[in-house]
Amino acid sequence: MGSLVVLVLLFFSQGQSSTPEVEKRSTCDQCDERLFCNCSSRNYRHVPTVTVTEVVNLDLSFNDITTVAEDDLREYTWLRTLDLRSNRIQSIHEWAFHLLQGLESLDLSYNQLAALNQAWFSKLLSLQHLNLLGNCYRTLGPGGTLSVFRSLNRLRFLRFGNPALEEVRRGDLAGVRQLDQLEVYGNNLKRYDSGSLGDLWPLGVVTLRLRGPFQDNTTLVSSILRDVSYSEAFLVVADVLLFEKTSVAPFSETNRRRVRSIMFQNVTLTDEAIVHFLEVMDGACLEFLGVEDATFQGTGSWKHARRTHLDNLDTVYFRNIEILNVYKFTSFLPVGFLLKNLRHISIINCKVFVMPCLTSLLLTQMVYLDLSGNLLTDLTLTESLCHGMGFLRNLRVINVSDNALKSISLISKLVTRLDKLVHLDISQNAYTSMPQTCSWPQTLTHLNLSGAKLRRVTPCLPLTLEILDLGHNDLTAFRSVALPALRELHLSGNKLMRLPPGWLFPSLEVLLIQSNTLNMFGPVDLRLYRRLRALQAGQNSFVCSCEFVYFMVWRWGGAVEGSVELTDRWDNYLCDSPLPLQGQRVDRVRLSPFQCHRILLVSALCGCMLVSGIMFVILLWKLHAVWYVRMMWAWLKAKRNSGSQKRRDAAGNAEPLCYDAFVSYSEQDAEWVEELLVPELENSQPPLSLCLHKRDFLPGHWIIDNIINAMERSRRTLFILSEHFVHSEWCRYELDFSHFRLFDGDSEAAVLVLLEPISKDDVPKRFCKLRKLMSSRTYLEWPQEDERRAEFWTNLRLAVRGGDEL
Repeated sequence: MGSLVVLVLLFFSQGQSSTPEVEKRSTCDQCDERLFCNCSSRNYRHVPTVTVTEVVNLDLSFNDITTVAEDDLREYTWLRTLDLRSNRIQSIHEWAFHLLQGLESLDLSYNQLAALNQAWFSKLLSLQHLNLLGNCYRTLGPGGTLSVFRSLNRLRFLRFGNPALEEVRRGDLAGVRQLDQLEVYGNNLKRYDSGSLGDLWPLGVVTLRLRGPFQDNTTLVSSILRDVSYSEAFLVVADVLLFEKTSVAPFSETNRRRVRSIMFQNVTLTDEAIVHFLEVMDGACLEFLGVEDATFQGTGSWKHARRTHLDNLDTVYFRNIEILNVYKFTSFLPVGFLLKNLRHISIINCKVFVMPCLTSLLLTQMVYLDLSGNLLTDLTLTESLCHGMGFLRNLRVINVSDNALKSISLISKLVTRLDKLVHLDISQNAYTSMPQTCSWPQTLTHLNLSGAKLRRVTPCLPLTLEILDLGHNDLTAFRSVALPALRELHLSGNKLMRLPPGWLFPSLEVLLIQSNTLNMFGPVDLRLYRRLRALQAGQNSFVCSCEFVYFMVWRWGGAVEGSVELTDRWDNYLCDSPLPLQGQRVDRVRLSPFQCHRILLVSALCGCMLVSGIMFVILLWKLHAVWYVRMMWAWLKAKRNSGSQKRRDAAGNAEPLCYDAFVSYSEQDAEWVEELLVPELENSQPPLSLCLHKRDFLPGHWIIDNIINAMERSRRTLFILSEHFVHSEWCRYELDFSHFRLFDGDSEAAVLVLLEPISKDDVPKRFCKLRKLMSSRTYLEWPQEDERRAEFWTNLRLAVRGGDEL
């Protein structure tokens, strides 16, 4: 019995001691100096503790948290932003957020909350952003005086709804007065009390995701549209299928309520739906119409809507539209009545390859045209801009970026007559070069040429530019192109090694030159920019020398002449070298006086030794001592090897020579040697045997041994002299060994052929015997006249065979 009691006590003691291990909270140490803690995607099962209790922004998204307990956030009273999205949260203690009275943004989206609790938000009087999307609650709570949002009077951004949401009742949003953004996800909404959203005013952007009601309950959709439609509101309708007349009938409410802006996102459209939508909106005050991420099932047969009037329509915005029957799609000419008043047109990433000139001619009021991300070529853009005839004279902004354009010269000609053009974006195209001259409108002040493959800039750039973007090209320098009116220059993502000369840009105020190959810059560079006030030069390969570090720390303290400010973060300014400092922030580098004044210290201690060393080196250089020692050692080594070889072959006569001549030439003269010299000498009668390094050197042997052996086994050494020969390192080696052979007494061993006029002074002075031979003996010169070449070959054969005179 006593032993049983002991076992029971032991069991409970073990259980009590293990409990803290199970409930022990993890720690997140990913916090920076801005008091932002990034604890996202770390597989936390509970809310972790963070190393900074004064944390302001806490990101706990994409973890496996299931519960938020009462004490999990008690210490973080300074929180302004809390992100708990994409966890598996099923329960939140009703007092979990009570001490976060300064919280401004709370994201609880995409969790597993089955119900909303008014107690969660009762103390969050400063809350402005609340995201409740993607949970599994069916209602928004009891509503009325017990409304979940009763205390959120400062709320400006609200997102709610999920596939399980079935009803929105009157009073559910009591306490919310006005919103800048409202998003409602109600694809399976079955009940909506009229007026539930009607008390929210003013409304900024309203996003409605109502796929099911648009198909099955258009009366419910009409009630919602009636409540959220204001002339100032921007209405977004998303995730719907608009096939028939009934599906677009609810938009009559937006017409009656004089809505000015409607955007469709992720929708499927047909010709019938578009025609009926235009008829429903006949005479509307609609000024903006957008369609984004849409699929169009039709051919563009909208002529039945030609009697509708949308005279106030100013802007159309189409992006990411897929036309299933693109080859059957007709032009916009039948709906020309819609085009005549348009001023802003955006057709982005819609696989447009041409806009016919006849269509362009209808756009007489257009001031803004965006055709970026399409399939335009130089030819089709010429058609779209009516061959540069200047019909689109009201155009002020053109964006044709991310197409298949190749000619900057053509672009300039097409826009030169657009005398109101201010902004031209032709970035992310296939330009590889820039012409020397271009013709641009005198009004052009903003040009974007980024994301191409330009290697240099030319005077083609217009002098009227105020903003120029040449980022993410292959530029290695920016010189000799003065832009007197330029205020802002973007050069990030190139291969520039130094700042452009500041005197080229007397009006420059902003310079962006990040992600290049800059090593350093200093006060001398910046003083050339007379008006520069903002500089971004991070993400470069900085050499943290004493001068550069001192300059950066000095200017950070505000002591730099002028008012240039580094507007990017110091985290972007990292040392690339020297190696011990690699990866450190430049402003945190601390160099010792010995590192920065090493030259003075060393000169004070070792001045005499340094002078003596310099004089000794100069003496050796004057006497060519190093060269003589190196060549003597190589020559003696070769002689020893040659002698041992002869002893091994001493059974009979001396070993015969293998070649008539070893040919020494530069690789740049190989074509002359291989195509003229070798055939002429080796095919002569009797033939001469030549030794060429490409053909006859033994693979795997040291190249110096190959050179010496080739000369030893050849009767002559034939030097093909040229400027390339004089500057070739291996040809110098061959001259070196030939020089020693001349000292052996074989003055006939060298045959000189000059491919081009060259003075004996170009031969290094240490080759005294060769220089003397060039002065005392005749050498062969390659004639330029064809009639003299036969004599040249005859003389060369005689010289190689051992003739007395050439």
